[in-house]
Amino acid sequence: MLTDSVREFLKKPLLARISTIDREGYPHTVPVWFDVDGDDIILISVRNTAKIDYIQANPKGAVTIGGDTGDGGGYLIKGTMTVEEDPGLRWLKQVTHRYESGEQAEKDIAEWSKLDMAIIRLKPTKVLKV
Repeated sequence: MLTDSVREFLKKPLLARISTIDREGYPHTVPVWFDVDGDDIILISVRNTAKIDYIQANPKGAVTIGGDTGDGGGYLIKGTMTVEEDPGLRWLKQVTHRYESGEQAEKDIAEWSKLDMAIIRLKPTKVLKV
């Protein structure tokens, strides 16, 4: 599903924006950190957030990555989302180290590991250049 050019673009630690559908049918869009697992997009989140509730009610959604000034465009990735456990905090650690380094990353991992963390897995059904 993800072409080589999309994969290359997604290596950049850009901010993503996840869009879920709220209970009234409106988009709920918030910024998140991400990483890639095969063709899936992985996002980390505290479990007790609106986006998690909305995904559990309606798993369809999208992530936009890029599209800001100077980043060379971007992609809209639509698909189905699931909320999953993060055994050993693998994704929390990997995604945090993607965006932060050294002492700051370790400090945030230690703090966030005290929270009820989950991952959101987006299985793409459509990838569009924006």
